[in-house]
Amino acid sequence: MTKKPVRKPAPVRKSTSRAPAKPAAPRVGDPDLLRELSNTVAVSGDEGAVRKIVLEAIRPHVDEVKVDALGNVLALKKGTGRSKDRVLIAAHMDEVGFMVTDIDPEGALRFEIVGGIDDRMLMGKPVWVGPKRLPGLIGAMPIHMLTSDRMSSVTKAAQLRIELGVNSAEAAKKLVKVGDRGTFATEFAALGPALRGKALDDRLGCATLIELLRGPAYPCDLHAAFTVQEEVGLRGARVAGYAVEPTCAFALDCTPAADLPDSRGRENTLYNARLGRGPVIYRVDRSTISDERLVKYLQQTAEKASLPYQFRQPGGGGTDAGAIHLTREGVPSVSVSVPGRYLHSPAAIVRTEDWRNTLRLMQLALENWTPKVMKR
Repeated sequence: MTKKPVRKPAPVRKSTSRAPAKPAAPRVGDPDLLRELSNTVAVSGDEGAVRKIVLEAIRPHVDEVKVDALGNVLALKKGTGRSKDRVLIAAHMDEVGFMVTDIDPEGALRFEIVGGIDDRMLMGKPVWVGPKRLPGLIGAMPIHMLTSDRMSSVTKAAQLRIELGVNSAEAAKKLVKVGDRGTFATEFAALGPALRGKALDDRLGCATLIELLRGPAYPCDLHAAFTVQEEVGLRGARVAGYAVEPTCAFALDCTPAADLPDSRGRENTLYNARLGRGPVIYRVDRSTISDERLVKYLQQTAEKASLPYQFRQPGGGGTDAGAIHLTREGVPSVSVSVPGRYLHSPAAIVRTEDWRNTLRLMQLALENWTPKVMKR
């Protein structure tokens, strides 16, 4: 009796085609991260405290990171290789504030303003001084002792002092030193649909850029620059733009929203941007005419995703794009901002959804990036 040959089962062929990758879940912004960034003191030229937060937040998510000679944090998140473009996104770490310049015999601190602060914002304000956030107060003469002339005039910073509660220069020198920075003592808080905090210009941009780096790889190489000394002349951005030599650049910032009614109750038509209307795309400001290809790409990206957006009204002010676009042979640039009320004051107000929509717009712009964006 002959045995029938045993038929071996056919080998199972493994498919060589990959299932389509699922789209990345949209990042919605980390309010705890923004709170930490906002509450940290990092006046221009002394950005170390924010730099530490940034480095800790991004190191696990980038391929390269370094701190340059000026103190900028420069990071690279390599792309998937579908595009060889080098896209730079910048956000500045510094904030406006003041620097201690001398100590009076009675222990009061003389100071100079760092960045653009209206003198009218100073009188009677609680402040933090030095790296340990020492509490102080910018003194103000009581109304009982003011003449009519003094009541109608602005007291300049040179006439003001910071009170620490001590009674001698020797006691003050044990707490602070000349050169220490300080700023308004405002704790971050959520107010219904809004966020309140100091230095939201530009800790909002820093928080957005951190979230972009935390996401998956993009088609292009993403170069991130957390810059220094923006508030005193876009200094860090000039160095960062030169070092990266990008194909194009985006500057993330927070722009003034002069959108409140005037004293007669009429709607203010001389606005810059409005709260609640989404990310603000710049066409022109004091230092930059935005690259029209990037403006159009952002506009199309927002409309395709049904995201609200608005155009910043022409006028003064500027962002890191003003320095970046003039580096080397020139860098096509555009700015995207979250609108905020009362910037460069003790506290700003922004809408949470404006921030989240700005983050979403930038995420989609990177995810859908192709070399066609920059073709003329």
